[in-house]
Amino acid sequence: MGIVKISEDLHEEIRKASNVMSRSINSQAEFWMKMGMLAELNPNMTFNQLIRQQLAQENFTALEQEERDAS
Repeated sequence: MGIVKISEDLHEEIRKASNVMSRSINSQAEFWMKMGMLAELNPNMTFNQLIRQQLAQENFTALEQEERDAS
């Protein structure tokens, strides 16, 4: 595990978002970094498509139910 230096302003935004999303500050920062990396690797996918892709990779059962309901 390493240390990443970020600005005070960004840290404050991460803190606010972590409260809303019920995540630790570190977990929120990690989520944003992961989603940013996925967005760069998949520039044609939307945020929602990236989330659905990640849920599908984890065999998230509610996703399967939603797809059955939609058809």
